[in-house]
Amino acid sequence: MTEDTQAPTTSPCGVNPRLLEVLICPVTGGPLMFDKEACELVSKKAKLAFPIRDGLPILLESEARDLEAPTA
Repeated sequence: MTEDTQAPTTSPCGVNPRLLEVLICPVTGGPLMFDKEACELVSKKAKLAFPIRDGLPILLESEARDLEAPTA
């Protein structure tokens, strides 16, 4: 028997919701919060926001946005 009820396969930013549940911050090892407005994964502990591009989370510290940096 197969189960007909399945979770959605993609989030608003094109990422599999199951993937979002298991990813952790590459800097601290802590949880990441999904910001669907900005299409970013936010680590409050590291104070970084990792971008999601073409449905792929970019978990490189060098690509992350510093949450404490002044905005223009």
